[in-house]
Amino acid sequence: MQIFRILAAAVLACMPVFSSTLCCGQRIEMTVPASQPLHGHLVLVMSRNDKTEPRNQLSEDYLSAQGFGVDVDGLEANKPIVVSAETFGYPRRSLADIDAGDYYVQAVFNVYELFHLASGKSIWLPPDKGEGQHWNAKPGNPYSRPVKLHFDPNSGATIRLTLDQVIPPVEGTDQDPLVIAARSPANKWLKYMRFRSEKLSKFWGRDMYLAAWILLPDGFDEHRDAKFPLVVYQDHYHAGFAPVPFVTSLPDASGPEARRQQNGYRFFQDWTSGRLPRVIMIYVQNANPYYDDSYLVDSANVGPYGAAINEELIPAIEEKYRGIGQGWARATFGGSTGGWEALATQIFYPDMYNGAYAACPDPVDFHAFQNIDLYEDKSAFVRRGDFAEVPIIADRKPDGSAIATAQYEYAYEYVLGTHGRSTEQWDIWQAVFSPAGPDGYPAQIIDPLTGEINEKVLVYWHDHYDLTAILKRDWPVLGPKLETKLYLAVGDGDTYFLNNAVHLLQKQLDATRSPHSDATFQYGPGMPHCYTGGPPEYTMQQNNANWAQRVLPLMSEHMTASAPAGADIKSWKY
Repeated sequence: MQIFRILAAAVLACMPVFSSTLCCGQRIEMTVPASQPLHGHLVLVMSRNDKTEPRNQLSEDYLSAQGFGVDVDGLEANKPIVVSAETFGYPRRSLADIDAGDYYVQAVFNVYELFHLASGKSIWLPPDKGEGQHWNAKPGNPYSRPVKLHFDPNSGATIRLTLDQVIPPVEGTDQDPLVIAARSPANKWLKYMRFRSEKLSKFWGRDMYLAAWILLPDGFDEHRDAKFPLVVYQDHYHAGFAPVPFVTSLPDASGPEARRQQNGYRFFQDWTSGRLPRVIMIYVQNANPYYDDSYLVDSANVGPYGAAINEELIPAIEEKYRGIGQGWARATFGGSTGGWEALATQIFYPDMYNGAYAACPDPVDFHAFQNIDLYEDKSAFVRRGDFAEVPIIADRKPDGSAIATAQYEYAYEYVLGTHGRSTEQWDIWQAVFSPAGPDGYPAQIIDPLTGEINEKVLVYWHDHYDLTAILKRDWPVLGPKLETKLYLAVGDGDTYFLNNAVHLLQKQLDATRSPHSDATFQYGPGMPHCYTGGPPEYTMQQNNANWAQRVLPLMSEHMTASAPAGADIKSWKY
């Protein structure tokens, strides 16, 4: 009986709520001190504990605090923003569903700005302010101090909050990349570049910038005649260098951050001792109005990030820092979002790169869009038989235990922003992969309230961004250009079921002919998300810690072996 109660609750949670409490009951009014009309999105959070501020307790799994979201479009200054029983909530749908009791309550107002796109559309979006696109940490966003109060859904009293605090700027702090670069004892090797992209600025109708951390090989200044291969690391936004910090002295502290610093120190030792090949390694920061990362492809909604990075930024870096500047002398690697980017970069720019090492990539086949089959499922939230239905699970533990459903994750993002503006995972996939809709926002692939899949938008997704479908369609042209270049690893207990799509990709590549694909795949039995492969005698954590040390020599060896006649394969080997 328990499973039927769970299933019934899952279905009811996505249905509109009709009850007498919608017209009455307790409500919450929030005021943002302002001198002009407000444009943005308010997020109200209620939590049972004060271990952290409520604004930091919303999550996509069953452990989430309670949130409510309200769009604000031109609200007169100092007028209250209201959360009532009709306001959309997650995990519980309505304020009327909240149990009476004591809660810690906090509100944040995510400020939107008007973007006048080159398409002629004007849309309101939250710009990145140097924080890596996080609504609860975005500089300039007003918020209220956490307050403990008693809530009763049947009370007629109104709770009032004032958002009289403002999140401070990143500039000048220890999270400012310019400050990090200036203070770093590694600045002999580690450089930081901020780059205005002409292509992105034209698309967005305002100045748009990319940034990159550039790690130069040891001996760069002494070997003035040397030119170097380029390795691009793909990842989410980090203020500092990734995949590990470049640490010049051994940390003496303990704990997870200390271990990461120790890994960075070992990487520094390997980089400067000659144990690693002499290459330029870069990490690109490309946060944008939809997410902390662009997915490094040209997109109808996010903009021409593929062209901006590969045709503007990388040539500028290679020119300034003596890169070889040829396709045989470039490679890329990354995990998760970065894994998809590494693979997509190699596929969309097959002549510009000579190897992609992709770990736990985001969905590379839309038959396995996480745990949703976009081509066969009628709903992204439930699978239905003649007499029963089951919710589609989105996240799991390595042992298979479900911790989130697709329906709840969409509700979570809808609380954070409508029109695909949550700056979270499902919405960035929609922004990157969809055409622009009539209103200028991304065309909706999955209805966040019903789970209905838009088949017309799916056709666009299939033709432009389903990597398995693209490889199948274009293999006669792409196949010869991708030989010896594709390396994938994923855990078969991946938290987000991303292993399913990788298996489908392998099945397709195994079926190729003329040429038969030589892509390599490594699967980690029972391993969760962020598995990067490596020798099985080591733990996943150990292999992840030295991932760069594992792949850089492979890249260098392959570049040398596949370089065209007359290529420079010696000046960088000193």
